[in-house]
Amino acid sequence: MARIYYGWVVVAVTFVTIGIGVNARTAFSLLFPPILTEFGWGRGVTAGAFSFGFVVSAILSPLMGRLMDKAGPRVVMELGTVLMGAGLLLAPLTSQPWHLYLSIGVLVGGGSVCLGYSGQSLFLPNWFVRRRGMALGIAFAGVGVGSVTLLPWMQSMIAQVGWRTACWTLGLVVLVVLAPINLLLRKRPEDMGLLPDGDAAPHASAAPPPSNIVDPAWASVDWTLARALRTGRFWWLALGYGAGLYVWYAVQVHQTKYLTEIGVSPTAAAWALGFVSLAGIPGGIVLGHLSDRIGREWVWAISCLGFAFCFLALLALGFYPSMTLVYLMVIVQGVLGYGLTSVMGAIVAEIFQGRNFGAIFGTVMVAALAGGAAGPWLTGTLHDVLGDYVLAFWLGVAISLISALAVWRAAPRTVRAVAGRTPIPPPRSA
Repeated sequence: MARIYYGWVVVAVTFVTIGIGVNARTAFSLLFPPILTEFGWGRGVTAGAFSFGFVVSAILSPLMGRLMDKAGPRVVMELGTVLMGAGLLLAPLTSQPWHLYLSIGVLVGGGSVCLGYSGQSLFLPNWFVRRRGMALGIAFAGVGVGSVTLLPWMQSMIAQVGWRTACWTLGLVVLVVLAPINLLLRKRPEDMGLLPDGDAAPHASAAPPPSNIVDPAWASVDWTLARALRTGRFWWLALGYGAGLYVWYAVQVHQTKYLTEIGVSPTAAAWALGFVSLAGIPGGIVLGHLSDRIGREWVWAISCLGFAFCFLALLALGFYPSMTLVYLMVIVQGVLGYGLTSVMGAIVAEIFQGRNFGAIFGTVMVAALAGGAAGPWLTGTLHDVLGDYVLAFWLGVAISLISALAVWRAAPRTVRAVAGRTPIPPPRSA
């Protein structure tokens, strides 16, 4: 009986880790309304704690990339678990805004850059080549499963025992579940004597498989961070990723409050937030698999259009409140928008693959996380100044389109072709 390829064990650990890690950070959207009610702080100031977490993440991201290059995923994930767990345990002690900035911003933000999409994208692409997009889509689908279980549970706890107890309990979940399972991780299949995708070692007399390299000169470069920073591709990626996370977190942080203001019940708004990620389960897997066939840029563009349509649906809800539009917003945001995660690591890996990939990807994520920080803060600030979300949501539409264009200009397809665009043979049986 054939053994299960260990790469799927890595996918399973990532599935659980990212399902809890990302949603523990997303839960701030549920903590946001009761914190506003209790303290009466401005939305910009309060949402700024979440945004400050992205600033911290951006500062730590290159360091995390270098740590991944040197120490591997087990050290990075355990560090993230401790930071996030500590932040969630300390947040209930909040009485001043700076307390929230320290716990949710510094500690949870610092932990999330390790446990979230950034940290997982540093090593998981190593385990797959032909099925890279599909594997990432399956692993990151854990966010959807976590959201539809974790977020409604959190909302129920907030309603029954208050936001402080709910936050403290979530911190314990992070520590108890994630600390042990991440000891199973390995950085690359070669560390265990395996090959990507679970392929058997080629026979000495066998013809070499066709290469997926489109630009041999580019692919032959030993890419260091300094070299990457001198290329236009790096800066197109930085713009595309920054704009992508801007729109993602702008809507994620503010949609629950917005929906309750236009008449949606708090429970329904919480379920809407959860079902966005649930809709992202089939969306991420299908779009990840599709990216292995048609290319990463196409899927990134489709996902950005999903966020653009999401903002348009939110704008329409201001004039025509209806659950039909809420469902539409959930579908386009989840099924299409969450496809970004299935190609985020693959795009950078296919352009700057090599021994310094962690440092390069971590630095790209500085721009991405800066966009994630700007989204909630600027959206909340525009609401505070103008009294509504109209301009902020239109800005989200424009930035979604900018993100799609930027990644298209980075053009990973012109460096390495995906499996559907190159005659890579099927794997040999072990």
